[in-house]
Amino acid sequence: MNYAVELMNVSKSFKSKNTTTLALDSVHLKIQPGEIVTLIGPSGSGKSTCLRTINGLETISSGQIEIFGKRYTSQADAHLLRRDTAMIFQKFELFPHLTALENVALAPHLRLSISKHQALSQATELLKKVGLSSHEGKYPPMLSGGQQQRVAIARALAVRPKILLCDEPTSALDPELVDEVLELLKSIAATGMTMIIVTHEMRFARDVSKTCHFFDAGRIVESGSTNEILSQPKSRRLQSFLSSLKESLPEN
Repeated sequence: MNYAVELMNVSKSFKSKNTTTLALDSVHLKIQPGEIVTLIGPSGSGKSTCLRTINGLETISSGQIEIFGKRYTSQADAHLLRRDTAMIFQKFELFPHLTALENVALAPHLRLSISKHQALSQATELLKKVGLSSHEGKYPPMLSGGQQQRVAIARALAVRPKILLCDEPTSALDPELVDEVLELLKSIAATGMTMIIVTHEMRFARDVSKTCHFFDAGRIVESGSTNEILSQPKSRRLQSFLSSLKESLPEN
């Protein structure tokens, strides 16, 4: 059986002039097609690095990654990963000189080799889907943070990914804009899309995912059903982490 995503003993080190930082330490992870998974943990725990290795944005130092059975071991193979994945970033990463419509249409035109006319037509439909039909001619600086993130979500969907990777998609938003983006992501999850979401929003994690993995110091310390992870953490480290976020946890 091919998993949607499988990480086998994956490690990632960052080297500077005088130090080496182990960002991922022998990570094992298996995700089924159609599964919604959340990755939680303190800042610097490795969860975002894990997500970036799945999309080939970071090379791995050792181990193996497979996406639907296709193996990736080097940067030369990264384009294979991106055929099936798309990523939503913390800070939107939109092109400021392109309109919302052009931002959404660009990737499918270049990556899927569809005509510019077809790409623009598809982008119009996707912006309608995310509630931004009236803003398609606006440039990113003219949009609110929530609107920019919805454009980024439409852009990710435009390449027809099998796996959607979300790296703390609400962390750069003002509090009043968080819910609109979370509701949109919930609606995408309901379509059966395989999703891996790095988040600090514990309510969202519980609502959207069945499986949760807790990262600390580059390792997956605890895994299980999201409800159990958040309600009955087994490790002291996870207990301590959730205690620090107690005000964010939903009531049982």
